[in-house]
Amino acid sequence: MDVATIIGIVVAFGAIIVAMIMEGAAPMSVILPPPMLLVIGGTLGAGLASTTLSDFIRAFSGLQRFMLFRKPDMNSSVDTIVSLADKARREGLLALEEAARDLDDDFLKDGLQSAIDGTDPDDLRAMMEARIDAKKAREKVMAKIFSDMGGYAPTIGIIGTVVSLVEVLGNLSDPSSIGKSIASAFVATLWGLLSANLIWLPIANRIKRVAELEGAHMELVMEGLLAIQAGGNPRVVGQRLRSLVPDQPKQAKEAA
Repeated sequence: MDVATIIGIVVAFGAIIVAMIMEGAAPMSVILPPPMLLVIGGTLGAGLASTTLSDFIRAFSGLQRFMLFRKPDMNSSVDTIVSLADKARREGLLALEEAARDLDDDFLKDGLQSAIDGTDPDDLRAMMEARIDAKKAREKVMAKIFSDMGGYAPTIGIIGTVVSLVEVLGNLSDPSSIGKSIASAFVATLWGLLSANLIWLPIANRIKRVAELEGAHMELVMEGLLAIQAGGNPRVVGQRLRSLVPDQPKQAKEAA
């Protein structure tokens, strides 16, 4: 699994904490529940207000999958498709029915079963493209929710600071507490900036990147299935599909 985003967030927060300690500040001085609650709660509320409840729930319920994403092995998929193409060329498309049941990739399995059932090639392409487009659309909505919250958080942090400063200005009769109160007021701005740039926006970009990788894999599978259905030469099918793999190893290119 690829945990780059989780590691990145931990490293970023760790760098901030270390920098604070090196400057002689206490990291716990910025852990203040009221401004944190205002920023995080306000950001979540604004994010919910900007979308539908079902989309908001889907975005957070699917977050684990994106954070623990395992990159599709496109070269392995090419090998599987070439093997299926070879079997189909020798024994016919109907001979793939048993092999289809053993596939782990649901997109490949469903598409292959449709091809075996005699679906017209144009209809099969349309069906698979529609499925790819629907998946991209769902994940675009999820990414936008986190991207929007990344935009709301700094502004809500400023609102929290203004609210706190209003309270400070209302208690000028106690000069000894002004410095501490002003410092606490700016914690809201700090958390607005931190949460936007170290949590919400990285998550949004993570979802976009995962969607790109999964979409590219699905498109490769679709082209492979259509080639199988057309009775393409397995070697030619393999060469064509490997040309669609963006970061294939050098030896794979030479073997093709």
